[in-house]
Amino acid sequence: MLVLAVTLTAVLGARTLEGSSPAAGPSSEVVPTVTGSSVDPDHEPDGGPDAGPPRSEGASGEGVGAGDGRLASAVTVDDERFPALTRLDPALLDALREAATDASGSGTTFLVTSGWRSRAYQQQLLDQAVATYGSEQEAARWVATPETSPHVSGEAVDLGPDAATAWLSEHGSRYGLCQVYANEPWHYELRPDAVEHGCPTSYPDPTHDPRMQG
Repeated sequence: MLVLAVTLTAVLGARTLEGSSPAAGPSSEVVPTVTGSSVDPDHEPDGGPDAGPPRSEGASGEGVGAGDGRLASAVTVDDERFPALTRLDPALLDALREAATDASGSGTTFLVTSGWRSRAYQQQLLDQAVATYGSEQEAARWVATPETSPHVSGEAVDLGPDAATAWLSEHGSRYGLCQVYANEPWHYELRPDAVEHGCPTSYPDPTHDPRMQG
């Protein structure tokens, strides 16, 4: 009887321990996101009135994909998987990565929300802007045509979060990285002369940029 009681006590104790331990399995794993960032840029590329850091996934994505430069979420400047980064002008990408490395020393992370785009993707964004703002004239303040967009030529990048653009607004000229449009604080292009002479004055919006008149 004593042996039976001891055995019964051991079995009940084991069941109690099992019941108090969380079950292992896929649901208990923490899967990191692509960017590993909690930043949630919540606007389309090239933004719009009162826009913050842009977001490529704001576009519907119909008919375009990663091969067209569309990003489903923001990525770091060192990500080699997406044409949005790998098809940027090499000099722009080098300057961006150098700046990002230096900014990381102060705890600032650069996230790319849009970079190179195919002509089809740029046209889709333009069509959406016309539908949103009601006219080609108003849309032109935010989205360029495929023929004139520096994104299509790989010469522009959209960045977030606010801390990154704030850092660049203060230090970007050291790397030749300049905000080109006053209404798009996330849009940066390479201006090599800025290293010595500082960034030129930003245009109020793209309609004031002579390059957009083509």
